[in-house]
Amino acid sequence: MRENEKKALAYLGLAARAGRVTVGVPLCCEALKKRTGSKKITPVVVLFAADASAATKKRIVDRTAYYGVTAIELSLDCGALAGAVGKQDGSVAAVLVSEPNLARAISALYQKEEQ
Repeated sequence: MRENEKKALAYLGLAARAGRVTVGVPLCCEALKKRTGSKKITPVVVLFAADASAATKKRIVDRTAYYGVTAIELSLDCGALAGAVGKQDGSVAAVLVSEPNLARAISALYQKEEQ
């Protein structure tokens, strides 16, 4: 695991403890939809696991592109992503971070990596 990925998981855990994450693909898609309604949940970044199915990846990427939200594919598996948000048993394919400052920090880590 790279250093940037460790930092991203630390930020993700902090957001989870603050209660500012949405866990799971259906709930992430629903939160993206509600963002345009009256409730304004403001999801800023969606993280998804590398071993998620192709249909799941397509669903997340298409929804985030449509709603103008950043999507980042992690090099982690679903079990590691579940552990990062505090889910001991099971697997999580996608996590939405709605805390703007933590989401910006996670996005910045991966933008630096791309350059």
